[in-house]
Amino acid sequence: MGRRSETPRKGDLREQALLDAAEELLARTGLERMTVEDIAKGAGISRGSLYFYFGSKQDVLAALVARTMVAIREDAARAAKDTDTPPDRAVERALQHTERMWREHGTVMRAAVENAALNEAVKRSWEETVEAFAEAMRHVLVRAGLPDGEGPTDAGALARALCWMTERSYYRAHGDDGDTLDRATRTLREVWLRVITPQQQP
Repeated sequence: MGRRSETPRKGDLREQALLDAAEELLARTGLERMTVEDIAKGAGISRGSLYFYFGSKQDVLAALVARTMVAIREDAARAAKDTDTPPDRAVERALQHTERMWREHGTVMRAAVENAALNEAVKRSWEETVEAFAEAMRHVLVRAGLPDGEGPTDAGALARALCWMTERSYYRAHGDDGDTLDRATRTLREVWLRVITPQQQP
């Protein structure tokens, strides 16, 4: 049997071009003012051709969010499998990666948060990604010595609370100057490390 070519198909390239155009427009005009016609024009295809790939602007947003979430899920998978990196360093890496994603794709991630209630696909993609990261960080907390139980103070519950706190903190920081994201990372790092580092009793 012949070896399957790994070269992207023309349709895949067009779909990626549409998503690239949508992300650029999202940053420039915002979701409300962005139109299907503008997306198609930015990708160099006709409006009619766009409907071969997506049924609406909301479908484009859902696909754009899903594409962005892939990188976060991949990082979560690596964190869950990595048993060599010390827990404090694993936390730092996770926060650095998350900050970088907000810097590079913040308009998409912000749109995901703000449109989750209106778009079920966006909501599902976003929530599943945060939960996947929480599960990965549960492994990190367990390696740090926290109990791996089902209680409200065990690793799973703490990881979930910390990850949703992290999501909200970066969302609030995005849109301000670059120092705000950096400050958010430093604050979040302190919170995470206080959880995984045993505190001296008075």
